[in-house]
Amino acid sequence: MVGQAVLRECLLDPDIAAVVAVGRSASPVEHSKLRQIVRADLFHYADVEAELSGFDACFFCLGVSSAGMPEAEYERLTYTLTLAAAGTLARLNPTMTFIYVSGAGTDSSERGRVHWARVKGRTENALLRLPFKAAYMFRPAGIRPMHGERSKTALYRVAYNLSKPALPLLVRLFPNYFLTTEEVGRAMIQVARRGAPKQILETPDIRARARSR
Repeated sequence: MVGQAVLRECLLDPDIAAVVAVGRSASPVEHSKLRQIVRADLFHYADVEAELSGFDACFFCLGVSSAGMPEAEYERLTYTLTLAAAGTLARLNPTMTFIYVSGAGTDSSERGRVHWARVKGRTENALLRLPFKAAYMFRPAGIRPMHGERSKTALYRVAYNLSKPALPLLVRLFPNYFLTTEEVGRAMIQVARRGAPKQILETPDIRARARSR
């Protein structure tokens, strides 16, 4: 869902010349400055390295829910997959800014009781050690889809549909918990363009970046 949002904002931004979207399935979006790389294997990139060079930023939005998933598989799809892509990009694009969509509650100590939070924290820490020009970890909490974006996770889609009538009230009651997909996408572009005062951005930090000019 976040990937759909940042793609929309990238295509609307006149200063962004070209976008390459990498994933297991093609986006229905068509645009003159968008090129898509569809591949089943997101752990190895040797055959497409030439297509992944020369970029200023990477917005890494891939992720899975840990609900009902064996711990080893969650680690493989969260830590191993992310570092496979990021390691390749760091080698090919040393001046790149890398932005990783993590989540509220991530455990930077890697020692907490919650497995998913430890794995996310381990992933963040490893990314921050890679030789990018800069790396930033986005930790959004609740995200409201604004332009038809839909999560690929069935559990999330059900949760969004059930909570939709109450969302306006929840946003008023908990303004530091909710962001829109538009805010997340714009914030990612702004951070890639101008940086941020901290490497780990929570919901209020993301909103501030989205509103910055």
